[in-house]
Amino acid sequence: MIMDGLLNELNKKLVKIRAGGGEERVARQHQQGKKTARERIEALLDPGSFNEIDAFVTHRCTNFDMAQTEAPGEGVVTGYGTIDGRLVAIYAQDFTVLGGSLGEMHAKKICKVLDLAMKVGIPVIGINDSGGARIQEGVDALSGYGQIFYHNTIASGVIPQIAVIMGPCAGGAVYSPALMDFIFMVKDTSEMFITGPQVIKAVTGEDVSAQQLGGALTHNQTSGVAHFPAENEDQCLQLVRTLLSYLPSNNMDDPPFQETSDDPAREEEELRHILPDNSNKAFNMLDVINLTVDRGSLFEVQPLYAPNIITAFARLNGRVIGIIANQPAVMAGCLDINSSDKAARFIRFCDAFNIPIVNYVDVPGFLPGTKQEYGGIIRHGAKMLYAYSEATVPKITLIVRKAYGGAYLAMCSRDLGADQVFAWPGAEIAVMGPEGAANIIFRKEIETAIDTQQVRQEKIAEYRRLFANPYVAAERGYIDVIIDPRQTRRYLVQALELLLTKRESRPAKKHGNIPL
Repeated sequence: MIMDGLLNELNKKLVKIRAGGGEERVARQHQQGKKTARERIEALLDPGSFNEIDAFVTHRCTNFDMAQTEAPGEGVVTGYGTIDGRLVAIYAQDFTVLGGSLGEMHAKKICKVLDLAMKVGIPVIGINDSGGARIQEGVDALSGYGQIFYHNTIASGVIPQIAVIMGPCAGGAVYSPALMDFIFMVKDTSEMFITGPQVIKAVTGEDVSAQQLGGALTHNQTSGVAHFPAENEDQCLQLVRTLLSYLPSNNMDDPPFQETSDDPAREEEELRHILPDNSNKAFNMLDVINLTVDRGSLFEVQPLYAPNIITAFARLNGRVIGIIANQPAVMAGCLDINSSDKAARFIRFCDAFNIPIVNYVDVPGFLPGTKQEYGGIIRHGAKMLYAYSEATVPKITLIVRKAYGGAYLAMCSRDLGADQVFAWPGAEIAVMGPEGAANIIFRKEIETAIDTQQVRQEKIAEYRRLFANPYVAAERGYIDVIIDPRQTRRYLVQALELLLTKRESRPAKKHGNIPL
């Protein structure tokens, strides 16, 4: 009988905690098109799999009437559960409790979940919906943020870290998501910024809305801070589940294998005709990728940002790969500041988590111009060189068409550690394009010719015949095989199978100094 009383007391406490900020605040959350923290967790995880921890934690603040203020769950729900049967750790800030504001104990709950995820080697998902630091707790709140940043950094490269922005995320709060591997945002309700519209208006005079300043479209398309945009919360949570299906649980595991009925030797006649006759005309590299990877397996990362380069996950014969591909349909596939940053970060993620990298190359060079040079394209481009050279996972490169100059190297040439390099017969591998090269090499002959235009075209054709093809590179071993485009899938699958047992080490050191 005593136990019955104790259990009744326990249940009453749990009911109060699970009610969050109460019916009125929950209703207000729903009116804004947002789920509560617990509803988000239930929608994301497998049904009935969530195990909550630290539900009874409460704040210790006594300033500014906080001694009389209750904060059920301390404004954040923490625990673990499964997604598609795989364990994940999770925390979700509860905006119905003190606006989801972060104080000392709120931060300790998050750090405890991160510690748990590290110990057992499982991904961590953080759902952010918070008014920021709890002002009443002052420096203790700031300390809490610092502790979370430290934990994010230590966990980096050990377990996948996924941030889901489902409400405001401002000031210091933005740096925990920024330190994590992937950021998801929801149209119209997600916000991320260091200083809000009111502060900006007061300091600089600029008039900008919260969505214009830090909404989902802004960070997915303009700043590159976020990786995945979603129309609503349900779609966002489904995208998180999809992403996790490509990721290992930790840096010691392999990515999840998925059985496929797609023939590994499938040939695609369409690949013979996919390139325009004029090499200066665009085509969509996504078509090449979709015709060579397992059907329906392509999952783009940052699809709206720096679209001149494609970063994506996919599968080859059931095995996860990371894809870096030039997109000739945008800016001719040139590398620039933003695409270099986008690619380098994705390369390093794949390397940290044992995901082989396949590169689809059609690159005419680095984007020229004063804006790029003043913006530091040298430093940003060097990030790609560094990331590829540092990576020890299997690296496979397919030269589809153009591969010119330093950009040829930056797209993982043999010299940057590519394990297998393939080229289509029409590949053009040279220091620069035939037009520019002919103008330099044959300048005197062109200038002194009676018909300069005819001579120029003849010299361009001569350079293209002698150098703008894959055979010179193949003669020197920079290309392993020149392949029939129809057989691309078979060659990629076989190369990946060959490289699954690859072992490669780097010199012992604390860490390198990537040109950030």
